[in-house]
Amino acid sequence: MTSATTSPSLAVVVPAPAARTFIRAVEVWTPSADDTLLELDNGLFGSAPHFGALSRTMCFGRGEGLPGRVWEEGHPLLLKHFKGSYFRRIAAAEAAGLTCGIAVPWFRAGKLTAVLVIFCGDVLAHEGAIELWRNDPRVTGDMTLADGYYGTRAEALESLSRETWLPRGAGLPGLAWQRGGAVFIDDLGTSSRFLRGDAAEAAGIQRGLAFPCPAPGDASWVISFLSASETPVARRMESWVPEDDGKRLRLAYVSGQAGPGAGEVLLERAAGTIGRAFLTGVPAVSEKAGGEPGGVGNTATAAGLGGLVAIPVLVDEVVAEVVVLYF
Repeated sequence: MTSATTSPSLAVVVPAPAARTFIRAVEVWTPSADDTLLELDNGLFGSAPHFGALSRTMCFGRGEGLPGRVWEEGHPLLLKHFKGSYFRRIAAAEAAGLTCGIAVPWFRAGKLTAVLVIFCGDVLAHEGAIELWRNDPRVTGDMTLADGYYGTRAEALESLSRETWLPRGAGLPGLAWQRGGAVFIDDLGTSSRFLRGDAAEAAGIQRGLAFPCPAPGDASWVISFLSASETPVARRMESWVPEDDGKRLRLAYVSGQAGPGAGEVLLERAAGTIGRAFLTGVPAVSEKAGGEPGGVGNTATAAGLGGLVAIPVLVDEVVAEVVVLYF
């Protein structure tokens, strides 16, 4: 079991109730029955309903569009600009204010099981960043920035990040790489574990989430989301880990919209969207978080939360934890 936080304190941090999230839309694409196409399993589209409606009519072959390109490449991809790219829904994305996307593949036994696509938008890009970090052991023992999308106030952070080499266990990406699990930091500017704190603080960025993305081959990949308090990554973030008996999941970390703290909630391992992600090892989406079983649904209803995405974190193809983002 990996620790899901860099601090022994698991205090709940409450953003402003009206805050918009840095993440604007989420999609989960899964292979068709004959493994020739990717079809939309589900998605959260929030303020982009027309983009969502178009997405529900589409499918992607290997190499087609962002989901198909990730399928072909076999590792995460960050697309910073849609215009002039291989992205197939450019006009609809522009109309919805979506300007960048990161796509992550899930594999088991070398076979693609899903592609998770996360979109952010221009309104929120002024104070936030998405980073894709990579270690290629044939080249170095460190992790370096493969690509990044930075807001208009984060020029210094971007420049510093592109020159940064992170050993295993160093910095937010290096910690996620070492632990094989998600790492959350609620105050990047003061955390000794975040090596670019001054640059982040100058850019108005306060919070960070990073998690590893296993992929075929020798390279290791980590995605990190950095956001301001006014535009959090999500309205609530959680980490669920299996109990020792393997029959239930325990809430190990929580940050964001008020609700039960870590250790206060247990969930049957097969229950709801979170349990499905744990059992299948595939990302899962619920458009109505309030309908989830037990304390999950009760918390979502009390906090006025809408949808959620449950992201399994795999270690040697075994689900070690589930990261849950609420919107």
